[in-house]
Amino acid sequence: MRLRAFLALLALLGTVLSSLPAAAITILRDAEMERALRELARPIISAAGLSAGQVRIMVIQDDSLNAFVVDSSSVFIHSGLILKMKRPEMLQGVIAHEVAHIANGHLTRRAGNARAARNAALFGMIASGLAAASDSRLGAAIGAGSIASAQGRFLSHTRGEESAADQSAVRYMTRAGIDPSALADVMEIFEGQEVLSAARQDPYVRTHPLSRERLRAIRGYAAAYSDDSPPAPEAAYWYARVQAKLTAHIRAPRYTLRKFKAKDTSDAALVGRAYAYHRQANAPKALGEIGKLIARRPNDAYAHELRGLILMGARRFGDAAAAYRKAASLAPKEPLIAAGHGAALLAAGRSAEALRVLEKARARDRRNPRLLRDLAVAYAKQGQPAQASLATAERYALTGRLETAGIHARRAAGQLPRGSASWQRAMDIADAADRLAERKP
Repeated sequence: MRLRAFLALLALLGTVLSSLPAAAITILRDAEMERALRELARPIISAAGLSAGQVRIMVIQDDSLNAFVVDSSSVFIHSGLILKMKRPEMLQGVIAHEVAHIANGHLTRRAGNARAARNAALFGMIASGLAAASDSRLGAAIGAGSIASAQGRFLSHTRGEESAADQSAVRYMTRAGIDPSALADVMEIFEGQEVLSAARQDPYVRTHPLSRERLRAIRGYAAAYSDDSPPAPEAAYWYARVQAKLTAHIRAPRYTLRKFKAKDTSDAALVGRAYAYHRQANAPKALGEIGKLIARRPNDAYAHELRGLILMGARRFGDAAAAYRKAASLAPKEPLIAAGHGAALLAAGRSAEALRVLEKARARDRRNPRLLRDLAVAYAKQGQPAQASLATAERYALTGRLETAGIHARRAAGQLPRGSASWQRAMDIADAADRLAERKP
């Protein structure tokens, strides 16, 4: 979908969206966590007959338990559900179930059968926004603010869809050599919640109806395929890494340090303690922990990235830039690491180099508002105010603040060569902002 068409769609939805309650959605972007989730999902996606690059796993910072899909390329999992999982196969079971909804075409059928115009419009907004991101177009998170309010309407699956997804998930897990009984273990967490009021239920139950018959069926499917083989070492490793990083990011540092005691010398524990000490502004201890991991795994890009983050917190910007440069050289296709490198260069006063790095990072990932913020600063420092305004407009649009985005977009359009690609992007945002403003009550 072209950017202009997508933003025009948002403008047409202005009246509908103005009636919805505001909801803040925080999508956690972290290169190490995203790599870990890719590794855990890879065998499942392959078993489902999809390509590894077709489906991305995104984390929403939310303590409630939920996971859902909104289009054919994105699986969202709440941080609370990830931390609730006790072993890698359980997390892979969640992923397998959501991938099954994609592979089975449930979202396509639901969109085609939508009866209410309001429902159809909202579903289109969310699906189109994420599709736009897949095509490297602006809009990955424009619809994110509506996801929470739309979940009950668009993410709720029928019992038939759930049964089909369960069977497919067990099949995918079996093909991938993953114990499918883990899926039953996941569902047991929610057993009995259907008798609770909606306010007390976890969102997963509201979007994935669970019955005793369904749970018995899952156990039956799993029993037919289950074995006692140990988890794949790679899955266990990446599961531990994502659990450690997510725990350290969300939980209080003291909790993290109690969980990952000093006697635990695993890679995951070193990451957890390093991040916890970083959050306590204890750079010497944080650098000591991550230094142990780098000594053990000198080619671990994510360890060098974390070292760069710690050095940034200690305001050692030159050293941080060097750490990020090392990380980027080890993982040249990780745009989040490149974005961190650019931010460190900018902080170190090297705006020309930062601009080059940030532009390359944006070419790979247009869903990162923080990158766009740094890019705007780099453009301004390099005497390119029009591009700075455009980057700022795109950042506000990505975070759902289309009215503010329009102000910066019009400022950019007034300075850019008329008819250029940059001018057209600015005009598209300004036009969408104007249309939404016209439809406000």
